[in-house]
Amino acid sequence: MKEITAVVRMNMMNRTKKALTELGLDAFYAYEVQGRGKGFVNKKVLAGMEEGYEEAAAVLGEKGKLYPKRMLVAVVPDSEVDDIVQTIIAANQTGKPGDGKIFVSPVDDAVRVRSGECGEKSIA
Repeated sequence: MKEITAVVRMNMMNRTKKALTELGLDAFYAYEVQGRGKGFVNKKVLAGMEEGYEEAAAVLGEKGKLYPKRMLVAVVPDSEVDDIVQTIIAANQTGKPGDGKIFVSPVDDAVRVRSGECGEKSIA
């Protein structure tokens, strides 16, 4: 099993949900988060802002800002990972910075609380 965590633009959430549901993935979590990528922030200007120089803060402007995003999390069988990742990419790719990131991590086990089922049975 794998955990897929995807961070996408807020305005792409409905498109992403629809694409995943059409693929057959109905069970996932969505969170409102804030974040940013590396971007094009001048580290000297950022250091000046941290030291309290108002001019540096004005120059930095919006570039140091955290942007609203959505984070999707799903635990899926290994056999479904590639299709889900490709679906998320297709629903979110604009070719511009900020399209998002996808992380795939191993999951050792999962347990359904209601029944005590373990492993892939618990996520089916």
